Amino acid sequence: MAKNKLIGRVLATEKSPTTIDEFYFWTNSDTKLNAFDIVKVEREDGTDTFGVIESISHITDATSFLTNFISSDFGDVNITEPTFRVGMNFALAKVSYNTKGDYTPVHNNSKVYLASPEEITFALGLDKVENPLVCGSLKMYEGTADEVTLPVKLNAKFLLGSEGAHLNISGISGLAAKTSYAMFLMKSIQDTYATKLEEDDSVAFVLFNVKGRDLMAIDRQNEDLDDETVEEYRKLGLSQKPFKQAKYYIPYFDSKSAKQSTYLSRDDVSSYIDSRKLKKFKYVYEDDKESIEMMFANVEDPNQTMEAIVSKIIDERDADFGGLKTWGEFLDTVSENSQKGSSGSKGEISVLSWRKFKRIVNKAIKNDDMFANRVMPEQSECRLADELKNIKKNEVHVIDIAKLPEDKQAFVFGDAVKTIYNLKLGEYDNESGIAPPSRIVIFIDELNKYASSDVPKSSPILRQILDVTERGRSLGVVLFGAEQFRSAIHKRVTGNCATHAYGRTNSIETSTSDYKSLPDTYRNMLTRLSQGEYLIQNPVFRSLLKIKFPKPIYKQFK
Repeated sequence: MAKNKLIGRVLATEKSPTTIDEFYFWTNSDTKLNAFDIVKVEREDGTDTFGVIESISHITDATSFLTNFISSDFGDVNITEPTFRVGMNFALAKVSYNTKGDYTPVHNNSKVYLASPEEITFALGLDKVENPLVCGSLKMYEGTADEVTLPVKLNAKFLLGSEGAHLNISGISGLAAKTSYAMFLMKSIQDTYATKLEEDDSVAFVLFNVKGRDLMAIDRQNEDLDDETVEEYRKLGLSQKPFKQAKYYIPYFDSKSAKQSTYLSRDDVSSYIDSRKLKKFKYVYEDDKESIEMMFANVEDPNQTMEAIVSKIIDERDADFGGLKTWGEFLDTVSENSQKGSSGSKGEISVLSWRKFKRIVNKAIKNDDMFANRVMPEQSECRLADELKNIKKNEVHVIDIAKLPEDKQAFVFGDAVKTIYNLKLGEYDNESGIAPPSRIVIFIDELNKYASSDVPKSSPILRQILDVTERGRSLGVVLFGAEQFRSAIHKRVTGNCATHAYGRTNSIETSTSDYKSLPDTYRNMLTRLSQGEYLIQNPVFRSLLKIKFPKPIYKQFK
C-alpha cells in the first residue's frame, strides 16, 4: 500500500463543525471507503489525529429530488440528463486517537490520508497490547488496491481475568456462527496458554454440546479444510491442528438398549471409550441429592416451597429423608409425603406443594438410567462432578446434553457450573489430587434458557450464573455465553461481560435498548454481516472493531 495516500480534506461548516469527538471530510466520488476504515488527519501543530469512519454519504449540487426529476425531461428514465451534476462523497469519522493526546478539533481543509498498517494498529490501540491473544483479523480499505489485513489481538487479562472477564456472543441462528467464533477464541487461548509453565497462568475449558454432534469431535481434524483456511491460521500465529486433551462425557445409557443418550454414532462411542477419552456420567443419590434444586430452574416458586422441600431433603437429620441411600427410596418418600402432607398451616409444607414437587422429580428421574445407585468406573462410568473436580490445565471437557430434554439439560448444566464454582472457591481442597488450573472457561450456547430476563428470580441456575459473572473473575471462573437475542438476557449477566461480540441479527433486535450505544450505521451493518464476521467490543480497543475469523479447524459433522 502506498503510505499516506491523500484522499480528501476536512469539512467544517456552520451547521457541521469539527469537534473533539468527530469530523467530516470530503473525498472524490471514485474513492472507495468502508465503515470502520481508519483515516489520518495532519494537524497544524505537527501531530496526527486518527478517525474511524462511521458513515459515508454522496451529494450533488441539486437542490431537491425534484431538480433531478425535471432534469430527466420530467421523469423520462431513458434520458441522460443534459445538465452535469457536480457530486462528491463525504464521510463522518469518529476521533479515536491523537499522537500527542491532543484532542482539540481538526481544522477545515486539513489533509486526510489513508493510514499505514503501523498507524492503524496504534490508532485502534493494538500496538502495545499486553498478554496478546488473537481474536480474529480485520481488513481496511477492503476491495481496493490499498487493502490491508491485520491480526487483531486483545489483552487476555480483559477476557479471562484479572482485569476483566466473560464474553457474550449474540446473533441469529446459523448465519452468525456463534459456536464457531467461541471455539475459535478457545482454540486461540489453548494455543497461547499450552506452552506456559506458570501454574498461576493456566486455563482449562468446560463446554456444553447443545446441538447434535457439533462439539463431539473437536480433537479430530476437519477433513474439508482448504489451503486458504490453513493459511489464515498460520498468518494469525495459530496451530493448524484441532483441540488437544479433549475429554467427552455423555449421559449414561445401556449399550444393549435401542435408545441412546447422544447423537454420536455407536461406533464413535465405542471408539472414544476404547481410546479412553469418553465416559458415561451418572448421578448417585447420596452424592448428588444437593443438586436436585437445579430441576426447578424454570419453575415459579413465589412462596419458596420447592426450596423448602429441597432443604428438607438434604438435611441428614430429617425424619423422612435422613439416611436414604437410593433414588428409589427418595421417590417413595416423596410419594408418601404427597399423600400425607398437611394443608400448609403453621409453616408446614402443603400436600399441593409436595404433589407439584413429585410431578417434577418423577418426570426427571423415573425410568432414567442416568440416575443410578452406583457408578462402575471399570465400565467407563463416572460422576460428572468427580471428573470436573479433577480438571487439569489445557484440558477440554465436553459435556453432551444435546439429546436431553430441557429440564435435564438445566439440571446437568446447573450441577456442573456449581461444581466448578465450588472447586474454585476451594471447597474440595481437602480431597487428594485436586489441583485446578488458575482459570476455567465455561462455554454454553442458548444462554437464554438459563439467564434470560424471563427466568424466575428464584432460579438456582440464574443465581449461579450471576455469581459467576459478578464474582467469578476474581476466582478464575469465566463464562463464554452465546444466544440469538442479546436483549433477552438478564442485564446483570451482559453488564458484567468485558467483551461483547455482535454477529448478524435482525432489525427488530437492533431496535432494542441493548444496541442504543451503537451508531446507526453499525446497527444497520449488523443486519447484513456475513458468516464469519463480528463486531467486537473490548476495553483494550479504542473503538468497536469489525473482525473476521477462519472456519473451524476441527471436524464438522454434515
